[in-house]
Amino acid sequence: MHSLAAGGNIGLEKECLRVSEDGSISQKPHPAGLGSALTHPYITTDYSEALAELITPPYPHLEEAMAFLRDTQKFVYDHLEDEYLWATSMPCVLDGGDNIPLACYGTSHAGVMKNVYRRGLGHRYGRTMQVIAGVHFNFSFDEALWSDYQLFNGGRGELRPFVDAAYLGLIRNLQRFGWLIPYLFGASPAVCKSFLGNKHTELEEFDRTTYYEPFATSLRMGDIGYTNSKEKGVGIKANYNSLDSYIDSLTHAIETPCPMWQKIGVKVNGNYEQLNANILQIENEYYSTVRPKQVLEGFEKPTLALRRRGVRYIELRSLDVNAFHPLGVSEQQLHFLRAFMTFCLLLESPPINVQERSEIDQNIGGAAHRGRDPSLRLSRNGREIALRDWARELLQAMQPVCEMLDRECPERPCGSALEEQRARVEDPERTPSARMLQEMRDRGEGFFHFAKRKSLQHRDYFNGFVPSPERYRMLADEVERSIRLQRELEAGNLDSFDQFLEAYFAQS
Repeated sequence: MHSLAAGGNIGLEKECLRVSEDGSISQKPHPAGLGSALTHPYITTDYSEALAELITPPYPHLEEAMAFLRDTQKFVYDHLEDEYLWATSMPCVLDGGDNIPLACYGTSHAGVMKNVYRRGLGHRYGRTMQVIAGVHFNFSFDEALWSDYQLFNGGRGELRPFVDAAYLGLIRNLQRFGWLIPYLFGASPAVCKSFLGNKHTELEEFDRTTYYEPFATSLRMGDIGYTNSKEKGVGIKANYNSLDSYIDSLTHAIETPCPMWQKIGVKVNGNYEQLNANILQIENEYYSTVRPKQVLEGFEKPTLALRRRGVRYIELRSLDVNAFHPLGVSEQQLHFLRAFMTFCLLLESPPINVQERSEIDQNIGGAAHRGRDPSLRLSRNGREIALRDWARELLQAMQPVCEMLDRECPERPCGSALEEQRARVEDPERTPSARMLQEMRDRGEGFFHFAKRKSLQHRDYFNGFVPSPERYRMLADEVERSIRLQRELEAGNLDSFDQFLEAYFAQS
């Protein structure tokens, strides 16, 4: 059979907040020297004008993706004035949501749509949650693998349905075991008090500037962060039991009006406050830890792309920004995640029923808020199991997968990454969340001072870093190209924005 260790692609997306010298969210526009955030393929913005997003192409070797991200982050730093990039997922010095500038993309219909979508998110969920940063790990297997893998599994017939079903099975297992990611890599056990404003919280006080939970790993993935807590109010839950079920559940959400959002209004006094008043404005509004993805063609809806061409790759979204690494993610993390993805593909993956869906949500929340608590027990098939015991089982089961992936690599990167994760299971003090809290205690600093210190260290790293001259020129060329493309889009506004939106949502 074609080797699972061969081929495949890895890509990265990293969000990072631009901040002023005092650590407050930048009020400056996206730097002109970085090109158009609408059309630049590698440097854009997420929710806020200040929330930069760096995107790598897919590469067969994760070291290549890391090198691209490193060069791109250096390019960004070279175009900042009196600013730096925040080194953690959770922001600081927030003077209320109104102080968070929405990302702007120019006057083309596509650019206005992206801005209106973000305005709608702010109305629906508040702006502060939207500037939490993360790292996305994009992964696909080699196309040449699938026909052999289908035969290995006794299958025949059309290949695409088999591939889609295999990827959806992988996603279900990623959800079942997804609590392992915040435990091993969570790096947001504390938050600035400014993040919560005057809202009531059950978090404990670390010092006069900081809230935390003693055993938390990733508050970003918990109740105050990047969650689908809105599901309770609007009743949306994506179904991952097949690609058709997933598409149908999201399609229902983007086509069904929601009374809660209708109260906001869509076009108010001539201005769009949201794209529509449906449960979801568009598919991307559904915040999930993992998504099946297909490359879009033009202004294609994501659900249509999946229906037309199937799953192209998997997007894992549960990684906190790693404050201990200047890139926000380490090669060791990526080697482990590659092995974890392969393990989740190979393991049997039955459909997720209502009980298991509830267990998955509870387990993620438990690991996010209490992952390092030795008394924490997760739910598995209706029974309780200690997080540490379940983690040991999973990592032991991953051993043969790592050996297979390392077969032609004497450095054993996957095996080494696995050993480090085993050490973190046996000693929770080795996890990033524990290290962060310990550093804060040892230095007598709150979360803001910890995050600012790390941010300035990373800025120093990039100030001394020499990028690839060829890639640096390519990024500079993309700046000019992106500006030209945006102007062409703006010149192409032949119909009204109302007509553009109607045509976009009428795609079928």
